Amino acid sequence: MTQTAVGWHIELEFEEDEQRTRAAALVRLADGSEVRAHGYASRHRSDENQPRVGEEIAGARALNELAMKLLAKAHDEIDEASGHTSRSLALG
Repeated sequence: MTQTAVGWHIELEFEEDEQRTRAAALVRLADGSEVRAHGYASRHRSDENQPRVGEEIAGARALNELAMKLLAKAHDEIDEASGHTSRSLALG
């Protein structure tokens, strides 16, 4: 049996201002396709300015969206290969 090692590199980039953090996530798959997602976080005016916390929230939201897009992509590929509609894939 032949085993092939496959790895994904996920990139996360952040843009921040005084009140908001925006995260952009990108994964390049072995088939050459790319999946992109975004996440956002807002700081309430009474909260301390903690950029790392905004990055964690926005990054987590971007990765969550990325996960959902990957599940949808896999679901579509299963349906295409099988020729019929399968049950929805869900986290868990």
